[in-house]
Amino acid sequence: MLQSFSILLLIAALFSYINYRWIKLPNTIGLMLMGVAFSILVVLSKNILPDFYQFFCDIVTEVDFKTLLMDGMLSFMLFAGAIHVNIHALAKEKWSVFLFASLGVLISTAVVGLLIYGAAMLVGVELSLLYALLFGALISPTDPIAVIAILKKAGVSQSLEMKIEGESLFNDGVGVVVFSGVLLVIGAENSMGGEESLFAEIGMLFLEEAVGGLLFGALIGNIAYALMKSVKENAQLVVILSLATAMGGYAIASMLHLSGPLAMVVAGLIIGNKFNISSNKGETRKTFNEVWEVLDETLNGILFLLIGLAAHLLDFNGKYLILGLIAIIIVLFSRFVSVIIPFSLLKHKDGSTMKTVSLLSWGGLRGGISLALALSIPVVDGEVNEVLLFITYTVVLFSVVVQGLSIGQLVKKLYPKK
Repeated sequence: MLQSFSILLLIAALFSYINYRWIKLPNTIGLMLMGVAFSILVVLSKNILPDFYQFFCDIVTEVDFKTLLMDGMLSFMLFAGAIHVNIHALAKEKWSVFLFASLGVLISTAVVGLLIYGAAMLVGVELSLLYALLFGALISPTDPIAVIAILKKAGVSQSLEMKIEGESLFNDGVGVVVFSGVLLVIGAENSMGGEESLFAEIGMLFLEEAVGGLLFGALIGNIAYALMKSVKENAQLVVILSLATAMGGYAIASMLHLSGPLAMVVAGLIIGNKFNISSNKGETRKTFNEVWEVLDETLNGILFLLIGLAAHLLDFNGKYLILGLIAIIIVLFSRFVSVIIPFSLLKHKDGSTMKTVSLLSWGGLRGGISLALALSIPVVDGEVNEVLLFITYTVVLFSVVVQGLSIGQLVKKLYPKK
């Protein structure tokens, strides 16, 4: 696996160079598109260069997208995203972020599940309601990576930027908990357990994973901050302690059946804000932030390259493609519904509700976590797994490329510079 990961890093670095010098797309989008193009070339070379085709397939298989992201990269990426978020600005948007990341995810899961279930019946694809809801759960978390940089350049308000960034940090963890809950229902569907015991299990799952993850993140975040503060004159040791917190904290959370993603977000927020404020050593702060920025950029590059390369895992089928295209419309509609309902529960002073809702809806990109969750579904029926993976990939590809590349124009149209 290490050798395969090393080759992926080499390809990601080379593609990043090509994109920076000539293509000039946002790096994550450029890497994903080049990954898709490279996958197509590899598949076409199957009969001409069978050894090369097999070598490439072995690399992608050995890396194991789901394990690499969920058990490795995600801890660093969420921690890196959280340490750069201003906790005071986030606190001002706490109710918006809370409602979008909780109620919004639940609404999106239900709307997507019900509509994709109906669409599957119309297209002639066999998909049960529970697996349709499972798709709703895995596709609901949003990924702001390709959007935040564009929003900052466009000069949108800090309030709007914080809504998008704050929601995406927390809804990954909430989405995983909802996904686990639906899987629990699927597993219990044919068991003898009653509804009351099942609901109790789901309730305990939420308390253990979500609430437990938040509390555990606060605990390790404060402990790590105290240690880092005591050696703040040693920049290298500070970085090592932060890396250990992200990796070790996530591993321990998983062992305790707590939400690792939520724990990393809370720990990152505490460390990023407290340490950057308390440390009077400019060089230590600079080293700390630069290391994490480079690490974040590197891992995001590998992630989006892997999304592109994952194209060869798909089983192309006409019905799947039609359902995937319908799923794009369904996910966009559900995103609008899951934004406007929570948004309508809050008070707003600027009177630009539809502008904000439109940008939040179109800016809600889907990324690697959705694909990783699709790959993690236990194989009960091969066709069900193939369908869910195909429509997930279709939505993610459209989301990152079309929405990611057009969000800048939408910002300019909605918020023209005076």
